[in-house]
Amino acid sequence: MTTQGERIKKIREELRLNQEEFASIFGFSRVFVSAIEKNKSKLSVDNLVKLLVTYNVNMNYVLGGIGEMFIQKEPAGLKDEIRQTVLEMLKNGELPKDKF
Repeated sequence: MTTQGERIKKIREELRLNQEEFASIFGFSRVFVSAIEKNKSKLSVDNLVKLLVTYNVNMNYVLGGIGEMFIQKEPAGLKDEIRQTVLEMLKNGELPKDKF
């Protein structure tokens, strides 16, 4: 099983960021990123939340190594777009009304 620091390193690498770039996003030094990845330091709760929200990172993955690294989100507005398309098809008689 991997450590939290190792998982954060994998996330950083998956995002194709070097330690310097990752550090600048969160406002700390490259040395601190290295310490996090070696489990000598931890991200603050605020920075952990920033990582989760900014990059759609799965909290269960970061904290416990459970699940996928990233949360797969559907594109914004997709449900509304599908709903609108179905309603238009119903209106135009392209779909049987008794099925919906």
